[in-house]
Amino acid sequence: MVVHSAGLQDRDGAKPLLEKAGWFGRLRKVWADGGYAGQLERWFAEKRLGRAAQLEIVRQPKNQGFQILPRRWVVERTFAWLGRYRRLAKDYEVRTDHSAAFIYIAASRLMLRRLANSNLP
Repeated sequence: MVVHSAGLQDRDGAKPLLEKAGWFGRLRKVWADGGYAGQLERWFAEKRLGRAAQLEIVRQPKNQGFQILPRRWVVERTFAWLGRYRRLAKDYEVRTDHSAAFIYIAASRLMLRRLANSNLP
């Protein structure tokens, strides 16, 4: 997760995020919205992040009216889960590192709750 200022374009903010995600080595597939096509695709190919990773741009179908984009629901669902935490419902933070800290806290709480409710031996 990377938090950046609102003055930075999302497609430019994707680069530090993908570099950070490449550290884990398990990165296999990256889905990106159509707004990330072009410059990000070239950068991703040059970097060869994760070596086995593929960047898939999910594009809008042309002249077919409204359609739900594949995998888009995963992002929206995650934002909805995080938005349930009062501190994340609005952008109160002045510093991006504070925003990142509260996102980590909320995500950790979500994961811990799921682990506690699972039937692990």
